[in-house]
Amino acid sequence: MAAEKWKTTALLIVDMQKDFVLPPGKSRVAGGEAIVPSVVKAVEVARHRGILVVWVVREHDALGRDVELFRRHQYGVGTIGPLVKGSEGAELVDGLIIKEGDYKLVKSRFSAFFATHLHSFLQTAGIKNVVVAGVQTPNCIRQSVYDAVALNYQTVTVIVDATAAATTEIHAANILDMMNIGVETPTLDEWCSSGP
Repeated sequence: MAAEKWKTTALLIVDMQKDFVLPPGKSRVAGGEAIVPSVVKAVEVARHRGILVVWVVREHDALGRDVELFRRHQYGVGTIGPLVKGSEGAELVDGLIIKEGDYKLVKSRFSAFFATHLHSFLQTAGIKNVVVAGVQTPNCIRQSVYDAVALNYQTVTVIVDATAAATTEIHAANILDMMNIGVETPTLDEWCSSGP
């Protein structure tokens, strides 16, 4: 039964990029670096199970013309803002590699679903279940999860120790909010042992 579910499941790896995860990243999430090994393991398990891996990343215009208004002051002529396409900060952290069969989705807002073709792509691929890992819990993770719930994915799962926020308190509060709307919240070990 579990093996059949994996064929209709996608693992979304959200924003595991150098500017978000590593010091001195320009948009660094304090808890991001600590979860890298868990995210690496989640990807390995997903690939072993035949789960579609979707890399959700931000890549912005060098002048910041595609970022939220509150971020635009960080971009401009002569300034390399966070997550500029082609910059080192926009690269995935070491240990995370896009492989053949994976899918890369570029977003410019918090949710992986907002103003992207992600939902259409997942429907075409027969995906009914979404598992989420990455950063940051109150922003891109939460927004993507709420949109997945609104779009009626059968199960939406957040791997609690493969996601992170600036503080453990912020992380825990947002996990509780997501649990309250029916999101599954296993640890990585629980998720890894949940099937063949």
